[in-house]
Amino acid sequence: MTLPMHTTSTGFLLPSIHSAPPFFTQQPNPATQATLTEYWTKLILSYARFRRLFTLRVEDAETTGGDWDEVLRNPRINRKLPPSHLQYIISQMVTKDLAVHEPAKQTRSVLLYWRLPEEWAEVLHEWASSTGQLNTIMTFYEIVEPPIPSELSSLPISLLKKVIVILTKTARAQVIAVADGEGVRFLPGTPGR
Repeated sequence: MTLPMHTTSTGFLLPSIHSAPPFFTQQPNPATQATLTEYWTKLILSYARFRRLFTLRVEDAETTGGDWDEVLRNPRINRKLPPSHLQYIISQMVTKDLAVHEPAKQTRSVLLYWRLPEEWAEVLHEWASSTGQLNTIMTFYEIVEPPIPSELSSLPISLLKKVIVILTKTARAQVIAVADGEGVRFLPGTPGR
């Protein structure tokens, strides 16, 4: 029996494993659970990228009609991911540096790395170069809420700060104090310098 793939109302194509009832149940066999966790991780990160979602909370498994409803539930087979299982998946994602607890010092909410901070650093520097922002001081707000939407639109400030640290280490950015708090000057340096 082959399981069907399904396209959600937002246009995301769910993999066929999403139609398998055991996919929504924590498995007693460690090898089986590791495989399912890997599938869940890929599904969560690809969906987050598709929808531009940056945060996942354990409570999302209990929230009907939320941003994650299409992935964490499958009404066609009457299954949903229990919060305890989502908590386990989140912990594994953090262990593999694919997410980080946000805010820190709690374990129920994460910032997802559907792009690693190093990848975001390249996106940010390329954006600064292509939009003529090199050697210009910009506030963090101007970067994440630009007048013309970009790949950086709505990027969480905590992630932006990590990305800027990466750019400062390669001499491609400099943090500057501005009236509203912090800003950054992008420099034309080269990657990996």
